[in-house]
Amino acid sequence: MAAAGPGIGHNQRRIAVGENVMRRIIIVAAALLLLAGCATLQNKNTQRDETLDGYAAALRWGDFQSAWDYVDPVVREAHPLTPQQKALYNTVRVAEYTASGPTATGEDSIRQTAQISLIVKASQRVYSVLDHQTWRWDAKAKHWWLESGLPDISPQQ
Repeated sequence: MAAAGPGIGHNQRRIAVGENVMRRIIIVAAALLLLAGCATLQNKNTQRDETLDGYAAALRWGDFQSAWDYVDPVVREAHPLTPQQKALYNTVRVAEYTASGPTATGEDSIRQTAQISLIVKASQRVYSVLDHQTWRWDAKAKHWWLESGLPDISPQQ
């Protein structure tokens, strides 16, 4: 019976070492998954910031056609720009675009409000509009889309 004792102890140590190795593998795997999740979130946030900056730049330059490309394709198809809207965009120049936000409204959506100052080209009259924007993250396309459409720049009386 004395000969069986050291063998059992040796097996128990091998089992303990094996358990420690498995624990380490699980911890490393969990850490890698956590880091991958953080990288995905960081990429999503970076893309959000780049998208909002690109949209703002398009509007600041008065490039409403480029701004239209930020609008969700489903919204573009359901609500295409009318000739009257296109004509109105051609009658103004953007003097200022100031955005506040963005504010998360869900895991994959944000809201932002922008004040846009416009100059009527023909009269040089200045007026401002508020643009309440809703943006949605498309995980499949890995892209942020503007769901609220281009701003209504009709002068408010």
